[in-house]
Amino acid sequence: MIGCLFPGQGAQYVGMGRDLYDELPVARRCLESADQILDLPLTRIMFEGPEEALRETRNAQPAILLHSVAVWEVLRDAGGVPAESEGMAAGHSLGEYSAYVAAGSLQFADALRLVRRRGELMYAAGLERPGAMAAVLGSAPEVVRDVCAATEGLVAPANFNSPSQVVISGEREAVANAGATLSERGAKRVVPLEVSGAFHSPLMASAADGLAAALAEVEIRPAAFPVYANASAEAVVEPDAIRASLVQQLLSPVLWEPTVRTLARRGAREFLEIGPGKVLRGLLRATDRSLGCRTLGTAAELTALREAS
Repeated sequence: MIGCLFPGQGAQYVGMGRDLYDELPVARRCLESADQILDLPLTRIMFEGPEEALRETRNAQPAILLHSVAVWEVLRDAGGVPAESEGMAAGHSLGEYSAYVAAGSLQFADALRLVRRRGELMYAAGLERPGAMAAVLGSAPEVVRDVCAATEGLVAPANFNSPSQVVISGEREAVANAGATLSERGAKRVVPLEVSGAFHSPLMASAADGLAAALAEVEIRPAAFPVYANASAEAVVEPDAIRASLVQQLLSPVLWEPTVRTLARRGAREFLEIGPGKVLRGLLRATDRSLGCRTLGTAAELTALREAS
């Protein structure tokens, strides 16, 4: 069994997708269509920047989804995607939308508009209820959970990324205080993140409400293969459950390490990271070094896969 993994926000970089556009006609058609769907020069921002514009949540999210879907379309055109009976997928935060496009639950155009709207809503929620996030490295997840629970104010784990990496999210002072306590208790590093709000926390309540309204207007079909949701680390395939899970995802932690372990228990021993960057391969190796992962985000990586087949 092969597990398909789709990256989330933070995987973007200036120049992303340019080689796909130049060298792979299937990817080029996908990339060109996005500008028309959004009525936005998204590919120009991806190819040329500036970095500040690409890093904006409302641009980064559709850019990463677009890159991932373009790679998926190249794989599908070449017959390189797993058969429905052999596939399973997961996406990190925004990457869950890419996974549902791959599974046939979301149409590409709908997903692109949804994640653009999602980014706008998350940014607005950050202005309405300001917050912060920080990556905690080298501290056990249960320690991070306990420290957050004992800290005054609103702060909680937002991403359980690997056994040694947990991201915390919440009110700025509470995040700073929890980070200081974790450093005192032996965390190797606590790194503040450059984000516009406290993602995956109750401070995203207004964004979740807006996203629920947007999802209600979109057709969602049953997934052709299991997609393991961030909010539960379990397979979610039915339309109503998909909607509910994508809304809950904004308010609760991304259970990435538990998701990877679930995929492995269900038979995935090899993984494909489909989209920009190599973040998920790193988290996979930090979780279980017996699991293999191939990154597929560039024209060269796709060509090497085709030649090896």
